[in-house]
Amino acid sequence: MTGTISTPELGTTSTGENPGKKLGVIGLILAFPFNVIGLIVSIVALRKSKKAGFKNLAAVWGIIVGLVGAIGLAILIIVSVSTLAATASFCAENGAGVFENNGVTITCG
Repeated sequence: MTGTISTPELGTTSTGENPGKKLGVIGLILAFPFNVIGLIVSIVALRKSKKAGFKNLAAVWGIIVGLVGAIGLAILIIVSVSTLAATASFCAENGAGVFENNGVTITCG
């Protein structure tokens, strides 16, 4: 009997510890307050787990939560910027004062 140690081939199931499990949980937690950071950490965790032959449900959920949050944030920014631009344009046209436009009170100046 020889003293050789065999390692699992890439893509095969390993019986060791999942190398991306803790990182997947961290990514999922980070995806709630910091969408993009959680998304990136979750992607790294999923890649580590897949490379070692494991599944990582926490990382998958971190990717989903991070994507949904990032898309929601992008929509919020677009709506906010367009609203601010419309208000600034309205004030530039009408000057200083308090105006009512379509039932909305706008204070310029």
